Amino acid sequence: MRPLRFVALGDSLTEGVGDPVGDGWRGWAALLADGLAPADAPVQFVNFAVSGAQTRDVLDRQTPAALAVRPDIASVVVGVNDTLRCTFDIHAVAERLDTVYGAFTGQGAVLVTACLPDPGAMLGLPGALARPLARRQRAVNAVVHALSERYGAVHLHASEGAWLTDRAMWSADRLHPGEQGHRQLAVRCHALLAEAGIATGPAPSPEPEFPVPTRQASLWWLATAGTGWVARRCTDLLPQLLTLAADEARHRARGTSARLDLSASHAVASALAALSVAEHPEVA
Repeated sequence: MRPLRFVALGDSLTEGVGDPVGDGWRGWAALLADGLAPADAPVQFVNFAVSGAQTRDVLDRQTPAALAVRPDIASVVVGVNDTLRCTFDIHAVAERLDTVYGAFTGQGAVLVTACLPDPGAMLGLPGALARPLARRQRAVNAVVHALSERYGAVHLHASEGAWLTDRAMWSADRLHPGEQGHRQLAVRCHALLAEAGIATGPAPSPEPEFPVPTRQASLWWLATAGTGWVARRCTDLLPQLLTLAADEARHRARGTSARLDLSASHAVASALAALSVAEHPEVA
């Protein structure tokens, strides 16, 4: 019997950061893989996700390797790292995701996607810094929603819900899910795939094997890996983020903050319209 082939693409979330097992990471995609088929049916799971990956990395590096597997199911969950870079461009994000989604569905694979929470809120940034990041993440989520519908993807709404404020769901870094959070994502994704008749194995257990990270663990992460993570992001993002925050403050002082949201909405609409024109050039 040919094994059911499942490939996972994306960044640290799909790599499994926050759910340590042995010397590596496990994560929601690996937990999901175990329930895609009955226990006596083989499943071939390959995780191509890499921490720090952006949509460009998924398109250029991960997608060609994953397509070579000829997967039956392909999850593509990416975009947060794009919002944390000074090079953020929603038009480029939309174009890359459109190409990636089309490549897998063109091979006949079932596409799995997800919208994600705002990183500024998860990190607890002050409002003037958090709002520009929130606006960017909403733009990415809007593109993912639209393209998921276009390509008939199985789409998980992970950008909202009680799980976001449940401390037990999150790892010591407060940005990546902990084991319970990864299990929550796997359980919810399995339910969607089962409803579509795709997942035929047992649902992943929502119960954790390991205890929730302690406050001491959180402080240790911040004092070690966390400081390096923040420093790497700040070197690239901070100058632009401060500019965005200053612009945010000016608009709030003038009572014109709605213009920033309107501009972001127009950018998303323009990006999606450009994809439609590229697909049907006779409309231009």
